[in-house]
Amino acid sequence: MHQFFCSKIVNKISSFADMMTDTHTHLYSDAFSDDRADMMQRAFDAGVTRFFIPAIDSGFTESMYDLEKEYPENVFLMMGLHPTSVKENYKEELAHVEEQFEKRDFFAVGEIGIDLYWDTSTLEIQKKAFKRQIQLAKKYKLPIVIHCRDAFDEIFEVLETEKSEDLFGIFHCFTGDFEQAQRAISFNMKLGIGGVVTFKNGKIDTFLNQIPLKHIVLETDSPYLAPVPYRGKRNESSYLALICKKLSELYNISEAEVARITTENSKAVFKV
Repeated sequence: MHQFFCSKIVNKISSFADMMTDTHTHLYSDAFSDDRADMMQRAFDAGVTRFFIPAIDSGFTESMYDLEKEYPENVFLMMGLHPTSVKENYKEELAHVEEQFEKRDFFAVGEIGIDLYWDTSTLEIQKKAFKRQIQLAKKYKLPIVIHCRDAFDEIFEVLETEKSEDLFGIFHCFTGDFEQAQRAISFNMKLGIGGVVTFKNGKIDTFLNQIPLKHIVLETDSPYLAPVPYRGKRNESSYLALICKKLSELYNISEAEVARITTENSKAVFKV
């Protein structure tokens, strides 16, 4: 019943929203190896036509390029080193990132940041990698896309040292409180809102409508963090419709208006 109901939501939104933008989705993931074409078609049918693809590390670069070749009108690539991939060889990985920027254009430096959920022992080198990649973004006049897990204070500490007019981007998968949201926005960051907004214990739904929608972009982070009623299962970009619907309820405006405003916000960040 849930699946049927949610598919009706997806179809309904696609009928009146010309375009939604998934600002953060790992479409190259092995989780989609068996049905990637079908998954993409479901997203198109749901009105999701723009997909911004974050990098993880050098092991995924070719898969990202292959995805771009397959969907050149819809897929927009970022390049960066994910904080959970910041290990002993992080300098070589950063060199790979910089080499890619010398070879071609990207739409953001990401995803980058600090993750203290999995490993706190790498904090200092995570900070160094984060700061270096912020400087790379400034060099190329690009946005950054921030990954933050159990690390708001550490993220803000680095951002404070780099704060300037040419620092801007998206605070991906924002899960902080109202004060942290305001602070993130003060650094010229949009808030990336995904499946967590539909969780009963997600908490961001209790204050999000106090944040003007001009500061919000939509994302799935697929295949991770699927919204209700798919929580705990594989996420995919078509489920952006469920996130859009939740925001329409929180802001008391139509899904079409949420789709329009958040897509315009994504264009302001990514310049495309």
